[in-house]
Amino acid sequence: MNVLVVEDEPLMGKSLSRGLSEAGHQCVWVKDGQRGLEEALGQCFDAIILDLLLPGMPGLSVLKKLRARGVRTPVIVLTALGAVEDRVTGLRAGGDDYLVKPFEFPELLARLEAVCRRALDRPAAKISVSDLHLDLSTRRVERHGHELDLTPTEFSILEILMRHSGQVVTRKMLCEHLWEVDWEGATNVIEVHMTRLRKKLDRHGAGAWIQTVRGRGYALRPT
Repeated sequence: MNVLVVEDEPLMGKSLSRGLSEAGHQCVWVKDGQRGLEEALGQCFDAIILDLLLPGMPGLSVLKKLRARGVRTPVIVLTALGAVEDRVTGLRAGGDDYLVKPFEFPELLARLEAVCRRALDRPAAKISVSDLHLDLSTRRVERHGHELDLTPTEFSILEILMRHSGQVVTRKMLCEHLWEVDWEGATNVIEVHMTRLRKKLDRHGAGAWIQTVRGRGYALRPT
């Protein structure tokens, strides 16, 4: 797993980074809420471990902003705030789990694996970003009640962009999602499909939502 840790306490942050690395996972550790929000929006993570008492921006605000932007990455709230009302607030704000400090690392790891497993086991059949709606069961995409006529490849591209709304989806991720093979280098195939998808979205006023992030990939960001 690729895990984002947002934790301002140095000893806790180092401990989490070391523990996750020793368990075979990748870890990005940041120490304030604003940076955590930027990282979560800037790249795709399998899960986020989020403290609530953060400098720059409170963890609860980070969580609400992520969910408002359509980011569905599983989030475990890890905090010293253990009152029932704090737990309820954290979960209702979009947290997938809530763990109170102090804690045992094996339990955190088990909870982390569980929230990621649930996310993989039950992918949403219907995805909505703003007023753009995609239905996997019927293979239909609609905006303002009008259906978009997409090819299977364009549909798949839009699906992964919507699942990671607000985050950068790399060309490697797109290639592996479309063709289930490892990405082997530069290709303009993705750019061709992306151009066609943008033109079709343009007819419904949403073409500018797909933004090119130079040197990295693409992001769906409703304007």
